[in-house]
Amino acid sequence: MAAAAAWGRLVRGARGAAARRACSTGARARAPAAAQELQSSERGHFLLEHAAPFSAFLTDSFGRQHNYLRISLTEKCNLRCQYCMPEEGVKLTPKSELLTAQEIITLARLFVKEGVDKIRLTGGEPLIRPDVVDIVGQLYKLEGLKTIAVTTNGINLTRLLPRLKEAGLNAINISLDTLVPAKFEFIVRRKGFHKVMEGIHKATELGYRPVKVNCVVMRGLNEDELLDFVDFTKDLPLDVRFIEYMPFDGNKWNFKKMVSYKEMLDTIKQRWPELEKLPCETSSTAKSYKVPHFQGQISFITSMSEHFCGSCNRLRITADGNLKVCLFGNSEVSLRDHLRSGASEEELVQIIGAAVGRKKKQHAEPALMSFPLCQDALQSPPNSKQWGHTFSHWLTLRASLPKRKGKALMKNKLTGLFLPGSNPEQQWHRTTGILQTQLRGYCVFQKDPNSTFDTKCLDTSPVSQVSVDCQSREASSGSEFYTTDSESCTRIPHASDNLTHTDEEGRATMVDVGGKPDSRRSAVAGAVVLLGEKAFRMVRQNQMKKGDVLAVAQIAGIQGAKLTSQLIPLCHNIPLYHVEVSLSLDEARYAVVIHSSCQTWGRTGVEMEALTAASLAALTVYDMCKAVTHDIVIGEVKLLSKTGGQRGAFSRV
Repeated sequence: MAAAAAWGRLVRGARGAAARRACSTGARARAPAAAQELQSSERGHFLLEHAAPFSAFLTDSFGRQHNYLRISLTEKCNLRCQYCMPEEGVKLTPKSELLTAQEIITLARLFVKEGVDKIRLTGGEPLIRPDVVDIVGQLYKLEGLKTIAVTTNGINLTRLLPRLKEAGLNAINISLDTLVPAKFEFIVRRKGFHKVMEGIHKATELGYRPVKVNCVVMRGLNEDELLDFVDFTKDLPLDVRFIEYMPFDGNKWNFKKMVSYKEMLDTIKQRWPELEKLPCETSSTAKSYKVPHFQGQISFITSMSEHFCGSCNRLRITADGNLKVCLFGNSEVSLRDHLRSGASEEELVQIIGAAVGRKKKQHAEPALMSFPLCQDALQSPPNSKQWGHTFSHWLTLRASLPKRKGKALMKNKLTGLFLPGSNPEQQWHRTTGILQTQLRGYCVFQKDPNSTFDTKCLDTSPVSQVSVDCQSREASSGSEFYTTDSESCTRIPHASDNLTHTDEEGRATMVDVGGKPDSRRSAVAGAVVLLGEKAFRMVRQNQMKKGDVLAVAQIAGIQGAKLTSQLIPLCHNIPLYHVEVSLSLDEARYAVVIHSSCQTWGRTGVEMEALTAASLAALTVYDMCKAVTHDIVIGEVKLLSKTGGQRGAFSRV
């Protein structure tokens, strides 16, 4: 996927495309005689007749001037990034329906005449197109084009970059989502990490300043590498651009995966409090920062948390010749069909202008983007006087959700909520409990007053909030916890002497660990995957089609440990100081033996994190080997040892 990139500067000419080119001070601008020559031509009369401060055909109804064009050279890609496309790839358009090199240049020339001064070549992966160097060379000849850029995954960059630079390429964006080789293979489902790194260093050697590195940040996958990426800019002229995970159709979007710009910034500032904000241009999509004395800088592309539709100056042409005026929009106009049917230049300009004129004010956001507006109501129940209005509001919200997110979001109806003998406040807690439960899969957000983090998942249990003024104790036999149902703390004994995750009525609830002391805690867990002889030998010889089984399973286990609180409903979300997953081969049993260990300093243990890591690693081994045989057995998933906590250490003999 070609990730979001920075937009070029807006150009404000005095009289339109012809006069603007005549007045250009760029290195390739011609003398004023060129303008006189155009004025005497039919094309010149056409342009002057429609003269405007900026080409009217590239200015939409909201006054946005589009001087930046992205052209997709191919639908093909040599990687299979998990957030971009399915493992098996996508159905490709027949070659005959794709734009030829000459058609690309013809359309590019038309857009440049109308005021476009920056073109970015994208894909798929643009550098797998055989004639990409020739296309760059032809673009370089276009009068008035200031910037020719490419967004690439970097696999072929080292080999092609010297020729591309000579042809006229003057800006590069390289997609790289991790600095860990094994994780790279897990994310893109292919090998090639070292080729990408070689490409980055080659670009710096050839004088590109800066070399932009696009990193799509995904919770539970690579947000733990933010600081490593910032450190990457210390000695290299890079602009590492952290991109908020965006809702493309094929990447199974949900808000739990998104790490917002402010959350990323908060994390980075804890390490580098001296981080400086850099000035940015009006149409820039990036918010840029720099650590003093670092050679490079970092930027944030806030596509979701703070969209930049108001200053959008980009248009896109797909590989099959469709003009898209918005990345998130569905409407397209086939310039290829008009071009091949013999449309004149003026007719094409009219078609382009009509499409730009229909561009909406902003892209259609996912329905859940507006849910944070309702968070205060979920957290603060109304008083009796407010109840009728607020409950009505929630029923309205409930009724509108299926229309905004699809019928599958909610099937149960909020009916029969007024129970005999219940007061409005009790009804509110029941209602919000149901709403929160139904919204659980989409993670409603709330503000954390103690941090600049943007998002934090609401506790979806309808139990009242725990008072910070009360001393909480571990929920075990004879323990107690306190609620804020009244001004004073109320003791509520647990009904069970053994099950700590149930309340007095037997309902599931999280244990309150607020009163427990911090201590160093660790846990080790294990699992065994019996593969059978054939699959075992293929794993040992690294012959599985899906890749390196042991490396991918190791990364999956580490990711699983970090996602435990999202997978196991009543687990606390705790910081892990260290996670280690090791896999070894046991030839005697034709088995993969898995060990996982987790460490933290906190108020609750990490047994579940270690067990989740071992389990996810085992399931990944199964998934990567099931094409060879289904006679695979996962067993011996167990806790091997733990330390820390009031119950002391445990070791399985």
